[in-house]
Amino acid sequence: MSGRFDKSKLPSRHSTQGPARAPQRALMYGAGVPPGGVDLPLVCIFTTWNDGSPCSLGHRDQAQAVRGGIKAAGGTPFEFTTISVNDGVSNGHQGMKASLVSREHIADAVELVMRGHAYDAMVCIGGCDKNLPAMMMAILRLDVPAVFLYGGSTLPGRDGGKDITIINVFENVGAHAMGKINDARLAELERVAVPTGGACPGQFTAVTMASVSEAIGLAPPGSATVPSVYSSRLGICEQAGQQVMNLIERGLRPRAIATRKAFENAAAVVAASGGSTNAALHLPAMAHEAGIDFTMDHVVAVFDRTPYLADLQPGGRYLAKDLDEIGGVPVLMKVLLDGGYLHGDCMTVTGKTVAENLADIVVPEGQDIVRSLAKPLSARGGIVGLKGNLAPLGSVCKVAGLKRRTFSGPAHIFESEEDCLNGILTQAYVEGEVLVIRNEGPRGGPGMREMISATAALYGQGMGEKAALITDGRFSGGTRGLCVGHIGPEAALGGPIALLRNGDVIHIDTEAGTINVELTDAELTDRRQAWQPRPVNAGSGALWRYAQIVGDAAHGATTHPGAAMEGKPYAEI
Repeated sequence: MSGRFDKSKLPSRHSTQGPARAPQRALMYGAGVPPGGVDLPLVCIFTTWNDGSPCSLGHRDQAQAVRGGIKAAGGTPFEFTTISVNDGVSNGHQGMKASLVSREHIADAVELVMRGHAYDAMVCIGGCDKNLPAMMMAILRLDVPAVFLYGGSTLPGRDGGKDITIINVFENVGAHAMGKINDARLAELERVAVPTGGACPGQFTAVTMASVSEAIGLAPPGSATVPSVYSSRLGICEQAGQQVMNLIERGLRPRAIATRKAFENAAAVVAASGGSTNAALHLPAMAHEAGIDFTMDHVVAVFDRTPYLADLQPGGRYLAKDLDEIGGVPVLMKVLLDGGYLHGDCMTVTGKTVAENLADIVVPEGQDIVRSLAKPLSARGGIVGLKGNLAPLGSVCKVAGLKRRTFSGPAHIFESEEDCLNGILTQAYVEGEVLVIRNEGPRGGPGMREMISATAALYGQGMGEKAALITDGRFSGGTRGLCVGHIGPEAALGGPIALLRNGDVIHIDTEAGTINVELTDAELTDRRQAWQPRPVNAGSGALWRYAQIVGDAAHGATTHPGAAMEGKPYAEI
């Protein structure tokens, strides 16, 4: 093949070249590929488009813009849509068990299409919380030239002259249970909270992982904060289509971009932005796909040495669109780079290093969205890691915006999220207690549910820092209050959280990074000998299969051996 691309070195040679591939070429022509198109690089566009969620509504139009960029740069595009589970819709009931499991299914679906059709490169567009890391996991697993794009956030709703988001609705469920607002007021809020397509607009999990995509170098600079409905996003998408063709030409692959230092950059941006605790789960899972040892311990070590700079919701005041108006994630990265908190020599999908991408970025004056290093919101990142006899494998707590950083109180045990939510809504707890939700880990759930319904209701009742909540499950990126998640080992594996009893005194110290229960090693051993595992509530299907193979949260809750065990990546077939 002449020109910019050497087809003999691309995976699609296996499906398009030579007389034996006449049937495959015939099928591609039947799908609308023009004459000569099979001899060009074949590039797949993956989206999570569906009309069951606002998060992915814009993906079809964005995919068409990517398609135009690929064609203009000499490639043949194909478009596929994967599943997506909306975290907000699935939250607060059994549906949330499917959320984290969907991350693995999306990554697997992308892999299977790429392998099955022998495509050469891809552009992946993600919208809701789990499909962002899922797409990046697939990119790193396959290691073909690729660009990741976030589909964009919704614009905030307006209520009483103020911006509101879906988190306000979750929190007002708690206020409603206490009689602070009536049915009509709650209905009014739910009608205005999500006025456009796009994912949640605060520094919740979706925008956190979009910020990660830029910081780690897999997404175009400035792409993470542009709202979904802005027409400028289509321009970003078209350029991404052209960009992936440049990556093919250069032979620049994702694992050369997402190095260990790049993962440290990503963790630093999460910390500085007060991002979601879910990053401590997804970054290890992404690293696993690239054969990099980067566990929750490594993530929180970066959190500990990075200042908290961006005043973003839920811990702060501003939203993604506000950050976008002052220059987006590159502005935050510029402050971090100048302070020595980023590795500037990491390569990115632009073909330039982080430092080169940020060379001309100017941090605007007269704004208080991104603080200077001289006046950080705090010297440590917005998320901390906690270890102790209650969490030997670790746990995480989002401290961004918290006033109370330590807590001691008696345990109030709940065996599931539903039990705890009912206890909160009926006010069957008292100030000063530590609410414990267990059996919600990756294996025990199964699926490691988020607890936004419980935490938001607690916060909406004005008890966000008057009672603590701990769990072996997860929290939404929109969670606020004194909440500790990812406690490991999980209850299903007989971790210490499984051994707690009502009244056991628990001590949480986010400054010291500790979480302990007032029990001796001998007492814990005695209780463990008497402990019996609970049956997993998944008798068959996807949840059952997940429960059999999923690993612990500290290593990303992954379901396969990762790149360390592969012979060679798909890109080298």
